[in-house]
Amino acid sequence: MFKNLNAGAIGIRNLSLPETIALAQATGFDGIDFDIREAAALADAHGVDYVRDLFAQAGVRAGLWGLPVAWNQDRWQEDLAELPRLAALGVALGCSRTATWCPSWSDSRAFDENYQWHIERYRPIAAILRDHGCRLGIEFLGPRHLWASHPHRFITSMGEMLKLARDIGTGNVGLLLDAYHLYTSGDEIDALDALTAADVVVVHINDAPAGVPREEQADLVRCLPLETGVIDLVGFMRKLTALGYDGPVTTEPFSQRLNAIAAENPQAAAREVSQAMDRLWQLSGL
Repeated sequence: MFKNLNAGAIGIRNLSLPETIALAQATGFDGIDFDIREAAALADAHGVDYVRDLFAQAGVRAGLWGLPVAWNQDRWQEDLAELPRLAALGVALGCSRTATWCPSWSDSRAFDENYQWHIERYRPIAAILRDHGCRLGIEFLGPRHLWASHPHRFITSMGEMLKLARDIGTGNVGLLLDAYHLYTSGDEIDALDALTAADVVVVHINDAPAGVPREEQADLVRCLPLETGVIDLVGFMRKLTALGYDGPVTTEPFSQRLNAIAAENPQAAAREVSQAMDRLWQLSGL
């Protein structure tokens, strides 16, 4: 496992890929999330070796590229046509992991119909990724408030998402596993005992606000790792270690306090996240 930075997730906006790499290097991160389309534009202008060297010279890994297919929008087939080129670039940069998220509700489709609809959207994406040696992680959303006001609940738990990943049938789909969503879904850390390393494509870690019942936790109000101790992140990390997970671990706290720091001093915000992750690594024996 390695410490991975998603600059946008901690309130840092409008950084270029070179600037993000430099920030990660300066604040102690091993890897970054990045925009594969931006990387492709740099590769088109300067060559793939130029982009590869941006990472190599800084000693920063290409941790994850966000899935560049708007699979739930009308343009999804246009994006799909571009995916082979972008997936090949990701692999050339040493990064074969991409990820997306799955809404936990629908306003128009009941569960079974929606399940099949998602398989039909995800399967051609996953097939292209498989053919280029890439894996797809899909994030389930745990908080009850996200689906409770909609007519139809959809996938809200790790078990349901694992079933969908397997039913897609391409063999390269697994979880974007977020400790906060695992907690808010109602699962305990021991649920991870049912996983293998192949089930986990990418990991997010966050803590939860104290004094809020699990079923009332809000999706966009989270905390830095170990900030409250509500979520057993040490146990979570030790379970991942036992699985043999070797990918990026990213903090996504949606913290107003941290966002305010980031607006004034991006390096200070990134350093605070890095130090929180260092403490978790130490307590977890990593």
